[in-house]
Parts: sequence; C-alpha cells; structure tokens
Amino acid sequence: MTILLTGAAGFIGSHLTRQLLAAGHVVIGLDNFDDQYDPALKRQAIRPFIRLANYRLVTGDIRDQALLAEVLSQYRCDTVVHLAARTGVRASVHEPALCIDVNVTGTLALLEAMRVSNVRRLVLASSSSVYGNSSFVPFREDDEANGPLSPYAMSKRSAELLAHTYHHLYGFDVACLRFFTVYGPRQRPEMAISKFTARLLDGKPITLYGDGSTTRNYTYVQDTVTGIIQAIHHLGGFDLLNIGGMASISLSELVHLIEQAVGQRAIINWQPAQPGDAQSTCADLRQAQARIGYYPSVSIKEGIGRFINWYKKQALNQPIV
Repeated sequence: MTILLTGAAGFIGSHLTRQLLAAGHVVIGLDNFDDQYDPALKRQAIRPFIRLANYRLVTGDIRDQALLAEVLSQYRCDTVVHLAARTGVRASVHEPALCIDVNVTGTLALLEAMRVSNVRRLVLASSSSVYGNSSFVPFREDDEANGPLSPYAMSKRSAELLAHTYHHLYGFDVACLRFFTVYGPRQRPEMAISKFTARLLDGKPITLYGDGSTTRNYTYVQDTVTGIIQAIHHLGGFDLLNIGGMASISLSELVHLIEQAVGQRAIINWQPAQPGDAQSTCADLRQAQARIGYYPSVSIKEGIGRFINWYKKQALNQPIV
C-alpha cells in the first residue's frame, strides 16, 4: 500500500510513519514544518526515515491543491491519512482565521486533489472537541455534534462534513477518527502533560485553569496509531469513530499521577477556566470496537510512566518550554 500521510513530521504522524514502514507500506510524508512549535523537533522526529527506500518526504502545504494532486499521481498513492492541521482549542480562539483556513480549506484542497487523481480512500483525523459540552456521556458517534465551543472544534466538524460530502458524491471510502487527547513521547511541547512535566522537573509552577474538576479521556499515542492502522485496513463506506483511551480522569488526578511518576510535588498557579474548553470528554468505544476492532491497551498510569521515562532519557537535553 502506498500512503500519502499529511502532517507526517508531527507528533502522531512520526509515530504512525514508523509503524507503517515497519509493516512494509510505502509512506509519502507531507509536512510544511510550520512554526506552531519548533520545526527542529519535527525534523528530528522523521530523521530515522529519510534514507529508507519506502519513505519519501515532501515539503508542502495542504492548501496547495496542485501540489497534492501531483504527489498523489507521481507516487501512485492509493490511500490518504490526513493528520495535518492547525491544532489547539485555545490557539484557535486567538487565531480563528488561520485555524479555519488550514483545517477546512486545506481539507477541501486535499479532497479535490484526491478526486482529480482518482484516489478514493481516506482516513481523516478529527477530534473529541466536536462534541462540545454534550449532555450524552460517554460521547457516542451518533451525537449531532452541533455545539462546537471553539473554532478548532468547528473546523474539525466541518472537515468531517466535507469528507461525507465527497463520500456521497464521489464514492470515497472514509473513516473520520475522533481522537481523544493523545499523549506520549514527542507530544507537542504546549500540551498539558508535556508542559506540566517540563515545568515540574524544572521546579517551576504549573498553571491550571478552572478548579481541577475538568475531565479528559487521555489516549496513549501507540493506541491512537493502532486505531489509525485498523481504520486503514477496514475502510469501506463512511465511518465516524471514537479513538480514545481506557478511561477519563480529572485534571487534578492527572497532575497527581505526574507528581507520582516524577517524584516531586507541583507548585500550582490556579487561573479561571478558559473560553472554549469543554468540561469533560469521555469516549464510547463500542462502535470502534465493532467496526475496526479497536481496543486501547495502555492505561493512563502506565502511559504517564512511559512518557516520564522517555522525557528523562531524551528531552532533558532540550529547552524546557
């Protein structure tokens, strides 16, 4: 299988690349190396793949439809995994136009490039943020998801709807995967677990928003990658699927787990809740289990331990963010 992977140098993309290459697939990695976080970290993440025979790196933007069509045709791609996005709920509140341009216009450009290149298989990265503050808990894929709380959430729901349109009009086989707070080695520096760990180890205060009662379903990156690969192999029709972790925990509980793993108490700077943040996320995984055989295997406690071990070995030589 020859797969065009957008956002290939990112956190999830680099982990997925390793698994796909190990399984014998050809990966055409596309990334624009934007400055949402240090591009050097992205280049470092894909360095092990550059000289491999079944890997090609293309530097480019998903909004460049002509480039996308050229790549799809040149490398005879048969499947697309679309991870590239302008990420972050809070970032999207400050830069809504950029978020929507990349995540919606970029997805449309990709779909059009696929159409003209006759590529009809797509796995699309969506987000649990599409559920907003849904009253239906755990979150199920048949929720209308029509109450986004941020431009980021709206952009991801819009991308899902665009993909459905191309499924309906042109027969695309699509799986929209709603990721639930992915973490693990090489997690983006601004995300909670990475940032809390860095500041705690550096003896600096960590900032928490709200009262610590917000809950999240955290998903270890290897489970997320497994979900993506399962979706690739079960593409057919149109699917919306939750790809989440084993359970949800509160923000206060998360900090406690990090404290335990690091062996140090956190200094906490409490701040008011932030606009756009959901009160909770909780994944109903029954549809993903039935449709693609997805079962997460890494608990949050085990995953935090793995992340801290990696961080101590690898990241302490890098700047603390």
